[in-house]
Amino acid sequence: MKIRKGDRVRVLSGKDRGKTGVVTRSIPETGRVIVDGVNIAKKHQKPTSQTNTGGIIDKEMPIPVSNVAIICNACGAPTRIGHRFEADGTKVRICRKCGGDVV
Repeated sequence: MKIRKGDRVRVLSGKDRGKTGVVTRSIPETGRVIVDGVNIAKKHQKPTSQTNTGGIIDKEMPIPVSNVAIICNACGAPTRIGHRFEADGTKVRICRKCGGDVV
C-alpha cells in the first residue's frame, strides 16, 4: 500500500467525493485507510463502566485505499505515487505528475 499515516489525500469516489483530509490510520491487511473528517457514521453507544456517558457519537469509518489519491506538496494536485532510488540507495516517493518528492 502506497498511502501512509500522515499523508494528505483527496477522496475520489463515494458520498464524500472531493473532500480532503489527513490519513490517521492505515490498515494494509484490508486495504483501507481512515481519513480525518471523512466517512463519518453515527454510532449509538450504551453507557458502560469505562464510559459512563452514552449517546450518539460520531465515528470515522475506513474507506478503501483505491478511493483516495495523495495530494502532491509541489503541484497541489491529486496524483499517483512512484518511486525513485537515490545515489546512496534510499527509496524516495515521487509524484507521477510533476516528478517532485512526496513527503
